[in-house]
Amino acid sequence: MKQVFTLSWTVDNSFEGVAVREFLKEHDISKASLTDIKFRGGAIEVNGKHATVRYILQKGDEIKVAFPPEKASESLLPRAIPLDIVYEDEYILVLNKQPNMPSIPSREHLTWSLSNAVLYYYEENNINSTVHLVNRLDRDTSGLLIVAKHRHVHYLFSKAQKEHEIKRVYRAFVHGKLVGKETIEAPIGRKESSIIEREVREDGQFAITHYTALRQYSSFTEVALSLETGRTHQIRVHMAYKGYPLLGDTLYGGTNHLISRQALHSYELTFFHPFLQKTLSFTAPLPPDMQKLQIVKESRFFLMKSDFLFTRSD
Repeated sequence: MKQVFTLSWTVDNSFEGVAVREFLKEHDISKASLTDIKFRGGAIEVNGKHATVRYILQKGDEIKVAFPPEKASESLLPRAIPLDIVYEDEYILVLNKQPNMPSIPSREHLTWSLSNAVLYYYEENNINSTVHLVNRLDRDTSGLLIVAKHRHVHYLFSKAQKEHEIKRVYRAFVHGKLVGKETIEAPIGRKESSIIEREVREDGQFAITHYTALRQYSSFTEVALSLETGRTHQIRVHMAYKGYPLLGDTLYGGTNHLISRQALHSYELTFFHPFLQKTLSFTAPLPPDMQKLQIVKESRFFLMKSDFLFTRSD
């Protein structure tokens, strides 16, 4: 039998005399979620008995909210593709996505995507949900991302992401020799001649990327990057704009003689878990094709900084 997603609380002094509706609002249950609970098979209980949102709470009351079951889109098909699960609890998955796999199905990859793999995993493990990706990675970009196991969980993590409370650090290899660190602030928009390509343009969306040079090789540099915004192709566009396109990124001026895809990896992920009430941090090692770049025989390199930390300036 598939699991039903539930949340529960014990009422303390601060909510005595408050209606259930206000209590749930204060606990980030949206109006849309309340509508789903009321009309799509969910339930609200106080002390084990059905209750409406108008019920007035007393100290010590036990509130339980059962959310309605979720149904995956008929167009999303499960497929038995192995997942690299870095972390899992009843609310989220943290996955290390392999390169050359899209996050969601496309016309060219109807069943070969991370979403297809997650749905299969859900069905095998009786998880009653559809796929909610908190963040996506380009098809050729590897590394860490978050999957929420329920719509409400997705809502909370998406809200945190908009408020810049989910920190992501990337590793990349770029053409040319870089030293030090820099913040790139340049708006990004769609290139008029392409439905895929983006570019820096005055009427584009606000975008900020920070980078730090880590190791310099004979003709390229390993860098660490963090984002304050999440525009499509942001790292690729910003680095190309500065004259240092990513290795393998032929769309934005890179060459693929050392690696067959853009050399970009979501390396570190840090966020506050709203249900566990603590900060979690994860890292994922570079995939084999990027590790090979670190040991290219003809490259001479020196270590500039083994660890780095971006600090956001106000």
